[in-house]
Amino acid sequence: MYGPDSQASENAKVQGFLRWLSAERGIDLGSWDELYAWSVRELAEFWESVWDYFEVKAHSPYERVLDSREMPGARWFCGARLNYAEHCFGRPEDGGRPAVLAYSQTREPRRLTFDELREEVRRVRAGLRKLGVGRGDRVVGYLPNTPETLVAFLATASLGAVWASCAPEFGSVSVIDRFSQVGPKVLLAVAGYTYGEKPIDRRKEIGEIRAALPSLEHVVHVPYGPLVLPDATSWDDLSAETEEPLDFAPVPFDHPLYVLFSSGTTGKPKAIVHGHGGILLEHLKNHALHWDMGPEDRLLWFTTTAWMMWNTLVSALLVRSSLVMIDGDPLYPDLREQWRLAAETGATLIGASPGYLMACRKEGVEPAKEFDLSRVRQLGAAGSPFPAEGFEWVAEQFGDSVLLNVGSGGTDVCTGLVQGSPLQSVWAGEMTGPSLGVDVKAFDESGSEVVGHVGELVITSPMPSMPLGFWGDVDGERFRAAYFDRYPGVFRFGDWCRFSTVGSCLITGRSDATLNRGGVRLGTAEFYRVLQDIEEVTDSVVVHLEDSEGGMGRLILFVVLRDTSELDDDLRHKLARELRTALSPRHVPDEIIAVPTVPYSRTGKKLEVPVKRILQGARPQDVASPGALSDPAALDAYAKFASEPGTGSQ
Repeated sequence: MYGPDSQASENAKVQGFLRWLSAERGIDLGSWDELYAWSVRELAEFWESVWDYFEVKAHSPYERVLDSREMPGARWFCGARLNYAEHCFGRPEDGGRPAVLAYSQTREPRRLTFDELREEVRRVRAGLRKLGVGRGDRVVGYLPNTPETLVAFLATASLGAVWASCAPEFGSVSVIDRFSQVGPKVLLAVAGYTYGEKPIDRRKEIGEIRAALPSLEHVVHVPYGPLVLPDATSWDDLSAETEEPLDFAPVPFDHPLYVLFSSGTTGKPKAIVHGHGGILLEHLKNHALHWDMGPEDRLLWFTTTAWMMWNTLVSALLVRSSLVMIDGDPLYPDLREQWRLAAETGATLIGASPGYLMACRKEGVEPAKEFDLSRVRQLGAAGSPFPAEGFEWVAEQFGDSVLLNVGSGGTDVCTGLVQGSPLQSVWAGEMTGPSLGVDVKAFDESGSEVVGHVGELVITSPMPSMPLGFWGDVDGERFRAAYFDRYPGVFRFGDWCRFSTVGSCLITGRSDATLNRGGVRLGTAEFYRVLQDIEEVTDSVVVHLEDSEGGMGRLILFVVLRDTSELDDDLRHKLARELRTALSPRHVPDEIIAVPTVPYSRTGKKLEVPVKRILQGARPQDVASPGALSDPAALDAYAKFASEPGTGSQ
């Protein structure tokens, strides 16, 4: 554990919020713990203070902050009318500052000031209006992480229309599975892009997508590389000169802003609807009070347009920060590229996956020595568990002047549920604690809170950025089944976690992937923390096949080996010994199998559940769409293993 840097704590944005609460509300809170406790005890008062402190622009005032704390169905800021996009262009004094710094392997870097961003949004908004787009219509993007995507999204939001996007590396089936649910009027797409040094042609896929979406009235070609889409409106025509002003449609607080899609690795992707007001308030709070961002900051976090981190990245504009957009292979030309870009752009907050940070550690990268990262104040990590060794490596590289903020959240709420802040201590191997305004706990099977033991991660009070529902789920049945089936009135998130007595949190894996050996729950993250330091192993995935008679079942460990390693008896004994010594005898696998690769979603999540379902007899195509996988062939080895006599579910 190490405490917060005293100078950073004193200058943190959250200190200004605490001083404002004291001066304007008469609420004196002497510590982060007091602030958090107040934020979940007095939900309405907390979120109203966020509204006022950040000077949310409303076209109509709200009548009440929260109608009730009942879930599902809690409604926030009833009567208010506003627009998310209106808050993304800074103040007049910000006009000449950079809003976007974009880097790509398809074209030269591009920058937009706040004034230039506003002008491009104004033109594209007018172009969308000419195409007939209005309030409630759906506009979708088959687009990379580029300024044009940001412009199209903000123009869509300004009209009160609804945005959804997929990254262009998704195959046509995956895109159709998603976009067909929302019935889009307009599709914006690139004809191709470059990934590393490899040119990718997407014209065939776009043709298939167009043919499968009968609601489409217009396709807009966004220029990106040498290829051109046939029979499409050009970006230049869409953004042609016009005198039409940039206006913002005033919409209700809970009017749909965008639809985010779940990974689609355990069934058809859920079309999760998020609203203007909920996202606006949540991201103002998150970016300023947890991420400590303001007008002089720059956020670099590699993401694609298919991940909720893209939507979170874009919201840096809400706190008048600049955002760094990266498109292409994040590891091209080598592992150091993201650190290079952070130095070149003067990033103050760098976000990265734990896997990337651990790879840098393993390869001996020394980012703070090799690059000028003197502006960095915070390093964020999310997407998968981060072992204690990774915390120690970050501390060695950056010292205590850079806050390591490890968090966990997801598409369902489009934010972090647990994370850190400049006022809190960092606990090696754990997340610092719950986010402000998020009443998060661990529940046992009976619905009682547990501390110090693994339980289901739940949210026991509403928060503004909870989903409005699933698109097309008119009666809300699918929505309730997804989140409220196990604990009535409580939002079940789907992770196993453990909260300590000091409030820190450890995510041990997805609850539907957690291992249960003889009644004892084992988190998959525990295995990976041990295995990631074994030289012969480059990756791994572990699954447990339950015994229908209540026995121990079969614990199977799949490992990806270095090219120079072989899975012989000596290595099997070594792996078993390391797991037994570091964890317990229950963690020793019944079988250890070598595989060529571990399956991941396109957002970097290890896919344990699909592997388990294949071993139970399901077909690969029934557990995950190939387009949802970073490597479409990644499940083949597991299907082959399952088909061998005596290896599947018994």
